[in-house]
Amino acid sequence: MKSEGEKYILALDQGTTTSRAILFDHNAKILCSLNEEFPQYYPQQGWVEHDAMEIFSSQLNVMKKTIEKAQISPSQIAAIGITNQRETVVLWDKNTGEPVHNAIVWQCRRTAPLCEQLIKRGLNEVITEKTGLLIDAYFSAPKIKWMLDNNPSLRPRAERGEILAGTIDTWLIWKLSGGKCHVTDVTNASRTMLYNIYVHDWDKDLLNLFDIPRSMLASVCDSSMVYCNTDEKVCGFSVPIASAIGDQQASLFGQGCHNPGDSKTTYGTGCFMLMNTGSKPVISKNRLLTTIALGLNGEVQYALEGSVFMGGAVIKWLRDELELISTAAECDVLAESVPNSNGAFLVPAFTGLGTPYWDMYARGTIVGLTRGVKKAHICRAALDAIAFQVKDIITCMIDDSGTPLSSFKVDGGACVSDVMMQFQSDILDAAVFRPKNVETTALGAAFLAGLAVGFWNGPEELFDCWQLDKMFTPKMPITDRNSLYKQWQKAVERSRKWAEMEAPYI
Repeated sequence: MKSEGEKYILALDQGTTTSRAILFDHNAKILCSLNEEFPQYYPQQGWVEHDAMEIFSSQLNVMKKTIEKAQISPSQIAAIGITNQRETVVLWDKNTGEPVHNAIVWQCRRTAPLCEQLIKRGLNEVITEKTGLLIDAYFSAPKIKWMLDNNPSLRPRAERGEILAGTIDTWLIWKLSGGKCHVTDVTNASRTMLYNIYVHDWDKDLLNLFDIPRSMLASVCDSSMVYCNTDEKVCGFSVPIASAIGDQQASLFGQGCHNPGDSKTTYGTGCFMLMNTGSKPVISKNRLLTTIALGLNGEVQYALEGSVFMGGAVIKWLRDELELISTAAECDVLAESVPNSNGAFLVPAFTGLGTPYWDMYARGTIVGLTRGVKKAHICRAALDAIAFQVKDIITCMIDDSGTPLSSFKVDGGACVSDVMMQFQSDILDAAVFRPKNVETTALGAAFLAGLAVGFWNGPEELFDCWQLDKMFTPKMPITDRNSLYKQWQKAVERSRKWAEMEAPYI
């Protein structure tokens, strides 16, 4: 067992496909880390669900096992920080703590017809003015409405205050506290399409629009503060839960992007680029999202965000659905065995396209196939597709900010691919900086929890911990870069508006 005098921060990183627990010491070094995958459910084409109890049990399991593996006492944990997949929403019984429906995942497209109706009613501008978001099935509000509308017993119960709703941070805090604490932080609230990011409260007009009782929703708090303690009956120990923050905002903070203009890209299940815009929100001309980056000491920072729905999930698709590879690492090996994709372009619009297209009806496609295309070329095209989608976002962000891109920081599990990071540098014509610790999402949550309990003194102490692993610099001739990107844009157009859903909202 480690010295009883040593203290640690435990980060719970609840992602789209895995629940992870990471133990950090005072130097932000990882003492121990464990993760556990949980099932994905696809009831219909374009639908994605999780069992909320499987999410909780997997997160609780890795939390306990991490403490055991690290050979520390729970009393050595100064605080727990939580970061989570955003927009995914859970409804549960207030009295029993049991979910009343599977969680509807951020990737799910079932509410696209409802969103289409709202757009046709001319409500996009109204919602953007209040929330900084665009109307899309991606966000939480239409998911909550769908569950209430499609189960006759739920709405009356919700109106009586018997049903609670929350994003995954809220669900985990509720369960870990033994049902004593129903809270969310400003970053997660800002992704629901119900929270007014300018007046900092749930918006009455939007609650009425989606017919969602306010009593269902959590209290909105800073991203860094002690919300409650874990319940001993649930966890076996009582430790402060001292941060909650959406995964992409956590990564922004963990990368040290604390000043206006700082930006990062996370390569996880999806890919997300955020640029800190400081205390004033910036409205995009290019369909980027305006969102809350952080709530700290009663003050809010904003960010511009671009979202790619299918990032590292493309590699998982090659492994699990196509069975072209047996491990994610094999994708890199095959991709590196060929100089390029041999003219093949894969557009992974399996759940529609995010920034800047916001096309709920786009679907995945592979174009440019010839007899010479092999498995290795498909793997290369998959990695290239992730980088091309990031390029789409960067182009918009440069235009919105008026600042040319000279370099940017990356993180997330998929950024360990050297071949993809080199192509990313090439297609952007910019240096790419990868840190030694690519788990910056968990690190951001840990930092915020540590600040709340005095484990660290301030942001300056945190950012000294950032260390460079590798820098990638562009090597591709400009003519090749421009030609490839033009072909990518043609491929994207082939995928758009493929699944025309004309059925009414049900």
